[in-house]
Amino acid sequence: MRYVIVCVIFAATAQVKTDIPPVVPDAKPVAVEHIKIHGAALEGNLEKNEVDREAMVFLPPSYAAQKTRRYPVVYALHGYSIGAAQWSHEIHVPQTIEGAFAQGAGEMIVVLPDSKTVHNGSMYSSSVTTGDFEQYVAHDVVAYIDAHYRTIPKRSSRGLVGHSMGGYGASRIGMKHSDVFGSLYIMSPCCMSARGAGQSNPENEKALEAVKTPADSAKLPFGLRAQLASAAAWSPDPKNPPLYLDLPIGDKQQEVLAKWAANAPLAFVDQYIGNLKQYKAIAIDVGDKDGLRVGAAKLHEILDSYDVANTFEVYPGTHTSAVADRFQNHVMPFFGKNLCTGANCM
Repeated sequence: MRYVIVCVIFAATAQVKTDIPPVVPDAKPVAVEHIKIHGAALEGNLEKNEVDREAMVFLPPSYAAQKTRRYPVVYALHGYSIGAAQWSHEIHVPQTIEGAFAQGAGEMIVVLPDSKTVHNGSMYSSSVTTGDFEQYVAHDVVAYIDAHYRTIPKRSSRGLVGHSMGGYGASRIGMKHSDVFGSLYIMSPCCMSARGAGQSNPENEKALEAVKTPADSAKLPFGLRAQLASAAAWSPDPKNPPLYLDLPIGDKQQEVLAKWAANAPLAFVDQYIGNLKQYKAIAIDVGDKDGLRVGAAKLHEILDSYDVANTFEVYPGTHTSAVADRFQNHVMPFFGKNLCTGANCM
């Protein structure tokens, strides 16, 4: 019997189509900037993933005119197999940001950093193979935005949200970096726990072992490529070229699976309860037809057991069908309510 983290497999057909909320009348336009952010935390990564990474920045309607005003910031993390650009299409920004503002959400800057890698996703983890994407988001991206835009550079004025792999990232980074962020929204998080996955498949193992180049990886089906991404993030091996990772195969199976399990948020959440209690607000949501709802519910139950204030909602929908509506009508108002906007933010 083999054990792997239940991860992005449920998203295989999901990172494609989302319902578009109606345009809100009289919504004012936001400015969109396409930038590159240098990742000091990514330098020297063995996969040779880009160190200067694309990001999208959405500036609220008043930003250009109110030259002395400073704004809270929301960092929104994309899922597996996509980057910031495709994520922007799935949540239908800038339309949904504009709609949220028009409906009364407090103005803020929204940042979409990019975390796509050779094997299609960093898992927002710390690895010499992929680069330290956890530190990239929590430090490099935040520091760049604070240095180049009129932000309120305080944890109480920073929000972190993510969907699917990004929901995993929001969970992981949120637990470990409560000194950076003040409010947390976790959408349909993947990879929350380690579970049995049945007997090994020799054909799949053979296909994975045959991968030697990025081009080989690109030919793999979604699920196998996700396993390579997981291995690169959670079981890196600088002595095992050309991919510099260990798979849960052969003599190393138990050792590798133990490393993967150690990266499941439900396995390490108990260590970070003190950090989680520092958040002003934590929200978790998931669709009722999403296979990831069990892990999301379990996280909510654990937080409740420790009296960590949080909200949890199961809404009608699949893994991605309602994500744009959720972003406009739930995520943005949540941060508008909970991020500090005054002069005395801590």
